[in-house]
Formats: sequence, C-alpha cells, structure tokens
Amino acid sequence: MHSHLSKTIGFSILLALFTWSAVISASSVITQAAQQVPIDWFQLGMGLFGGLALFLAGLDMLSDGLKKAAGETLKILLSKLTTNRFMGAVTGAIVTGILNSSSVTTVLVVSFITAGVMSLSQSVGVIMGANIGSTVTAQLLAFNLSAYALLPIAIGFFMTFIAKREKIKYYGMMIMGLGLVFFGMGMMSDAMGPLRSYEPFIEFLKSMENPIIGVFAGALFTGLVQSSAATVGIAIAMASEGLLSLPAGIALAMGANIGTCVTAMMAALGKPVEAVRAAVVHVLFNVMGVLLWIMFIPQLAEFAVELSPAATDGSEVPRQIANANTLFNVINTVIFISFTGWFAKAAIRIAPTPAKKKGVIIEPKFIIEDAIDTPSIAIEQVRMELGHMGGLVNTMFHSIQPAVMDKDRKQIDKIISMDNKVNILEESILQYLHQLKKEDLTDQESDDLHAVMTATINLEELADVIKNEIAELAIHYIENGRPNSEVTRELFNNYYQEVCHSVSDAVKAISENDQQFAEKVINRKADLKTYQEKIMTRKSDNLGKDEDNYLQRVRMEMSLMEKIYRVYTHAKNVAKVVLPETISKNA
Repeated sequence: MHSHLSKTIGFSILLALFTWSAVISASSVITQAAQQVPIDWFQLGMGLFGGLALFLAGLDMLSDGLKKAAGETLKILLSKLTTNRFMGAVTGAIVTGILNSSSVTTVLVVSFITAGVMSLSQSVGVIMGANIGSTVTAQLLAFNLSAYALLPIAIGFFMTFIAKREKIKYYGMMIMGLGLVFFGMGMMSDAMGPLRSYEPFIEFLKSMENPIIGVFAGALFTGLVQSSAATVGIAIAMASEGLLSLPAGIALAMGANIGTCVTAMMAALGKPVEAVRAAVVHVLFNVMGVLLWIMFIPQLAEFAVELSPAATDGSEVPRQIANANTLFNVINTVIFISFTGWFAKAAIRIAPTPAKKKGVIIEPKFIIEDAIDTPSIAIEQVRMELGHMGGLVNTMFHSIQPAVMDKDRKQIDKIISMDNKVNILEESILQYLHQLKKEDLTDQESDDLHAVMTATINLEELADVIKNEIAELAIHYIENGRPNSEVTRELFNNYYQEVCHSVSDAVKAISENDQQFAEKVINRKADLKTYQEKIMTRKSDNLGKDEDNYLQRVRMEMSLMEKIYRVYTHAKNVAKVVLPETISKNA
C-alpha cells in the first residue's frame, strides 16, 4: 500500500544526499567570487537544479500528504459551501490553500459540474478563489526557514516510518515535504550567491524590471516546470540574495499566473467539455488579471511595501513579493467576482458542447483520468458513474411490465439492446478502478474501491438477468400468455413494483453513498417473501383447474417470479456495500 510513499521518500533522500555536496560547493563558489575567481558553472548549476528538484519533490510530498489526510473532508466542504459566487471564492481559496494544489480543486469543480451539483457560473467563483489559495505557498516560503529545514525533514521521516496509524503517517509526509521545500529553497539561494557579482546576470535581472520581459520570463519558466510555486519560490530565493528587485519579482509572479494556465489547458485536452470550460475560465481570469495590472506594477509594489515595510538590508523583499502576489490575486477576484456569468458564457462559447461522436453507443460521463492522483475524489466519480450505469439498468427493469402489458415486442428488443451500453460502462469503470488500484490508497480508500467494484459487477449481472432471462420469458408471455385473475395480477404487480423500488433505491444508495436507501432495499426482503408465498398458495389452490396448458403457465410464472427475485438479490448486493460490515453480513 505504501510503495508509492516509500519510493517518493526514498527518491527525496537519495536526491538530498546527491545534492548535499552542492551546498558545500556553492559555499566555495561564494568564496571564489569574493576573491574574483571565475564562477564554477557546473557547481552552481548542480546546486540550483538540485535545490529545485528537492523543492518540487517536497511540494509533491506535501500535497500528497494533505490529500490523503484531508481530501475527503475538503471535498465535502467544497460541495456544501458553494451556494453563491462569494462563498464559492472563499471555499475555493480555503480548499486550495490547504491542499496546496489548485489543480485538485479544479478536478473537484469539474466533477461537481458534470454531476449537476454545481453550475458553471458557481464554479467560476471557486476557480477565482483557488488563485488566492495558491498564494499560501509563497507566503510560507517568504518566512525563509531554510536554516531549520532539516528538523521537519527528520521529524516527518520518523513519523512516516514509525507511526502505526495512517493519519500520523500522512501528517509525517506533510511535515517532511514542507522541510524539503525549505531545504531546496536554501540550496537554490546559496547556489545563486556568486551571481551577485556577475555583471551579465545582474543586467539580465534588471531587464526583468521591464514588466513585459518579466511576465514573459515567469510564464515561460512556469510552463516548463509546470509549477507556479516553483517560479515564485525562485523569485523569493533570488530576492533573499539581493539579486531581484521587488518590481521584477512581481512581474515574475504575474507571469507564473499565466504560465500555470498552460498547464491547465494541456491537462484539459481530450477531457470532457466541463474540464475544458473550467480551464478556459482559469485562462481568461488569469490573463485578464495580468493585463489589468501589468502597467501598474510600481503602484502594486508600493502597496506591498506599505503592508510589509522594507528593512534597511533589503531582507523584506521576499515578503513583499509574497504579499504583492496575494494582493494581485485577491484584488482581481474582488474586481471580477461580479462577472462570473460573463466568464461562464465566454467559456461555453469558446468550448461549445461537442457533437455526439459517430459510431459511439455510449461513453462514461463522470470518470476523469486526472482525478486518479486523488483517490478519494476518483472513487466519488466512480459512484457518480455508477449512477449513470444504474440509470440504464433501472430503465431496463422498469420497462419490462409496460412492454408485456402492451404486448410491445419492439420495446423488449430495446430493453435487450440497452445491455450493450451497460457492458460498455462496466468495462470503463473496471478499467478506471484497475488504474486507481495502482495508487497508494489508504485503508478506507481500499475498502471503498472494493465496494464500488462489487457494486459495478452486481449491476452488470442484474442487467444480464433482465436481458437473458426475464426478457426471454416476457417475449414468451407476449406470444402465449393468458390473463390471470385480478387477485393474482395484483399480487404479481405488487411483487414487481417492490423489486422496481429496490433497484432504484440500490442505485441511489451506491451513487450517493446513502445508507438509508440501502436499508430500504434490505427491509423489502420480508415483504417479497410474503408475496411469493401468497402467489404460490394461489397457484397451488388452482392446480385442479380444467384449463389447457395451465401447468405450463404456472411453471412459466414461477420461473418469472424466481428471476425477478434474482434481480432483487443483485440490487441487495449493490446496496449492501454502503452498509457497515456488521449489518451487511446479516442482510
């Protein structure tokens, strides 16, 4: 289960050992620079890129730990507190700030839109808030705790490998990841020390005070490393060495906001239209925000200085860059929050609903590949897809009786053909679960994965019973059946309706993870047994009837009753997976 965790930590430790020498090397380079000795570019590059590697590995570990420890809770928070654009922005900022990942927030938003839980207009507010939440990392980096970075690395390491409880292990991941982030920042800062006396580099940094050049450089670097936090982190590291002015740092941070849109658009390629629209909103908001502020960077810098006055040695520049980055995103959100409807309409116009693919019978609606990195969200999307699949199964079973009553053979053929759609969705869900199983899952996520897999198989088997057995008897009854007495018809109808309700409730139970619906399904067992006994009694009492083929009709009807009960059994198996094991065992 923890192989992925072990690999990540192992990689980070090896990387730390490999790059530790770069700290010593960087120190010697600084000494050489002071003595006017030429810069050793190999040593400098090793310290800079080794520090960047540790920084990114730490961010990844921090994000993974946060998602494991709090992903489910934050998913619920995001779904409940997005009733309007303002609450959506606040919730998006909180969730992104805690998860340290705007991409995870976007995946959640896409899943809620496709499920109908959230409108596109509501999602715009969440995406705007996510930009504010993403600035939390920069605020942490501005504390410059690299001198103490080895302490959280050591604490997090021992928490991860000694603790027995999963929660403690994931908290250890978070602490160790945070330590690696600061350790990598310190290495980058030390490695860049010699550049303080290197004139060509100083001239290049001065050129970045031109806002267009600075924004372009920030966007380009962010697009390459696919991390806006890395760009802002390097800007803060350079500022801490006195290499970067506040206006140039702000321009780089603004460019990072545009560069992260490249990642968002690339991630949306080939995805459902909801994902593309969320990415379009992200791009429009960030680009328009930068265009609005690009000529007012000096004023923004002054505002940031007022919030965090500069020290005499310039050591406050990193904090000022972080504050300017937060101000930029907060003010943009305040300005644009009233135009969420416009952003939504623009996104729909840019990414219209695609025409249905020719030759495609059906496709999954809810499962998204990007969510696999966050298993708790991916499992929730599987539940929604089971609702999609269960809706087809529901329609199949509910349509049987009307087709028989109307003697509609064509409708029976439609019911049979719907099983192909169910099979396609089952295959897609099982493939998705196969990929998800490769991830590092918590015990709860493993249990949930097993539950949804069991439900998927039972729903498909339920559809097979309808297609291969009940539909065949229905055709035979249409061609050869004779009407029963009114009492028997009513008994059969009530029996069938109880199973119909059970199928509907089972689908709701698994798709909404609702134990109350599951309990309703379980509790119908006694009523169904009672109906079976009454029907059997009616048939046995009439065995002496002088009627052609009466025994043959009785056998057919008893077979139909048994097959309908098999449908109930599969529905019950679907519902049971959401109940505690102590209850489901006795159901």
